[in-house]
Amino acid sequence: MPVILAEKPSQAKAYAAAFQIQEKKDGYMRLKPCSLFPDGAVLTWGFGHLLELRAPADYESSWKKWSLDTLPMLPAHFRFKPNPRAFKQLKVVKQMLQEADSIIIATDCDREGENIARSVIDYTKTSHKPIRRLWINSLEKDEVYKGFEQLREGADYFSLYEEARARQFSDWIVGMNASRLYTLLLKQKGINEVFSVGRVQTPTLKLIYDRQKEIEAFEPEPYWELEGTFRAEAGEYKGKYKKRFGSKEEVLRIWKEHGLKKDTEGTISSIKKEEKQEKPPLLHSLSSLQTTMNRKYKMSPSAVLKTVQSLYDEPLKAVSYPRTDTRHITSGEFNYLKGNLNRMQDCMNASFEPASLTPSKRFVDGGKVQEHHAIIPTKKVLSEGQFEKLNRAQQQVYKEIMNSVLAMFHRNYVYEETTLETDVQGLIFESKGRVDSQLGWKELFPAPKKKKEQEDKTLPPVTEGEQVKAYVQAAEKETQPPKPYTEGQLINMMKSCGKWIEDDEASKKVLQETEGLGTEATRSTIIQTLQKQEYIRIQKNVVEVTAKGRALCEVVEGTLLSKPLLTAKWEAFLKQIGSGEADKEAFLKQTEAFTKKLVEEAPAGMTNMQTNPDQVAASKKQPQRAEPIALCPVCQKGQLMERKSFYGCSEYANGCKFTIPKTLLKKKITQAQVKKLCEKGETQVIKGFKGKKPFDAKLKRKENGVEFVFPSKDNASS
Repeated sequence: MPVILAEKPSQAKAYAAAFQIQEKKDGYMRLKPCSLFPDGAVLTWGFGHLLELRAPADYESSWKKWSLDTLPMLPAHFRFKPNPRAFKQLKVVKQMLQEADSIIIATDCDREGENIARSVIDYTKTSHKPIRRLWINSLEKDEVYKGFEQLREGADYFSLYEEARARQFSDWIVGMNASRLYTLLLKQKGINEVFSVGRVQTPTLKLIYDRQKEIEAFEPEPYWELEGTFRAEAGEYKGKYKKRFGSKEEVLRIWKEHGLKKDTEGTISSIKKEEKQEKPPLLHSLSSLQTTMNRKYKMSPSAVLKTVQSLYDEPLKAVSYPRTDTRHITSGEFNYLKGNLNRMQDCMNASFEPASLTPSKRFVDGGKVQEHHAIIPTKKVLSEGQFEKLNRAQQQVYKEIMNSVLAMFHRNYVYEETTLETDVQGLIFESKGRVDSQLGWKELFPAPKKKKEQEDKTLPPVTEGEQVKAYVQAAEKETQPPKPYTEGQLINMMKSCGKWIEDDEASKKVLQETEGLGTEATRSTIIQTLQKQEYIRIQKNVVEVTAKGRALCEVVEGTLLSKPLLTAKWEAFLKQIGSGEADKEAFLKQTEAFTKKLVEEAPAGMTNMQTNPDQVAASKKQPQRAEPIALCPVCQKGQLMERKSFYGCSEYANGCKFTIPKTLLKKKITQAQVKKLCEKGETQVIKGFKGKKPFDAKLKRKENGVEFVFPSKDNASS
């Protein structure tokens, strides 16, 4: 009997929906015999990784103590141990795999999914059995069944496992050694902190640090511009002389040379009108979706990933596989989207006549689709009613994905741009205006009022040669510093840093081909890791480096560990392993050589440290910003935040008084329970409240607080 190995319970549940269940057991279920599985099948699952790499002390007793003398630590063979949080499930999976006559790997269709399954298969010594692979982009019932009809050979994906193992082992080698190395060296400098170092997180931190240093080192420089306000018969408009002036004296010289006065006259010397068009934006990859949602709604990249994953998973199954780096689809996806166009329009309340029902290479290009296509709605298009039942974050993300697809069928945005040139005493002042001719796809993405006003600068109807009144002035301004990264910009920077980070063309090429730092699936996690390690602080969506992060960046300055190029070259090597073009062992030998060199050279870099150890200690005492838990169900504007003794709405200062106690009748209320209370109106039964007698109850939301709901009794107000 075949055993189907899923990555997690929700994924297994989606697979089971495509078949008939014979019986459910603890940790697995049996599927009834059918045409695909004449003898039935067993469906079991992991909880993500069921195994983890052993700690240094498990290899050598001398590695237990953190000492520079034991570095570098380079295991001859890597060993795994059960994940203590999933030990019981591992026993179930082991038994099922050992009893199986064949195995179907049905974990996520990516590098890590392959690793999760294959590592357990190796651990249970069942790799000799026939192995097939499920490879799908959607958890919809018909797509799941179709995927099981078209199972692929497991051997075709073994190189992905090799790639994942190479990454996992190299991350251990670099992380374990470099973290101990810099922790011990910085301790000698008086900083008693643990410093986590990694091949992706450290160069990412360095990007943020470098931007912060640019801002700190920036010295504003004054400059002058000549600005004019012109009054024609049909109305007023503004213009600017093209050249900037570096000094006031230069402005005065031009002013005198041309005999300028504040109140003078000018002539409209040129009127040029040009029709311009903008094509619809590309479909979304995970990175582009994260960047867009952060720009529009200040949603963190991790929150976007969590939300789009919830739309992909059981029970919604409303969007395709989210961890994709592709912004294109194939003709197959285009055809089903075309067939569902009316339903998608109804869901988004977007009525328009499609510009074309023929696939455009801009969106539909099978050559640019590798494992996964762009994020798009599944065939299970939500109705307007189903859409309304989503929480606010899900609505925002689903709407963005849906509108990106609708835009593909919409007309181009067309506008007329007018350029006026006004001659004042021989100086040409330029004015630009824009008038929309056809909103097209922009109807789906209405711009905020302020941005709309900036874009729509209309000019009065004037004629060439017309005389106008001119009011000219010299405006003193100053250059502006670079802006710190937002979370969304950081995701984009990590993805595209090759465009401007490295100087030489060969380095740029490597960075661009590997798409910068990290992968679609890991970038938001890297940002979270930097926060957790207290290297960065995110306040009002702005990312800044802490004193601890600054200290680390100072001492890794100049090493390959601080440069995106190292990570990009490693990622390029890993991709070659994944495609079967390179060898895992050669990659690990390079990693070991790099680590040995780092251990030798790092002590010399400690002289670069300028951060005072007291600054690191002081920054630890600063309160960290709480992360939002859920949209406030009362005001629908603020976010529920964790406070010292309660959960409260961020709009408290504006009058929202909704709060939930953190401890209620000696029972701690968790963030997960608060989230469910806000989004669903009540929690599941919570055990262990202690009144006169211990009792169990649900919490139900009421106007400005909560009340108890007893499983089989009337409500009792709290």
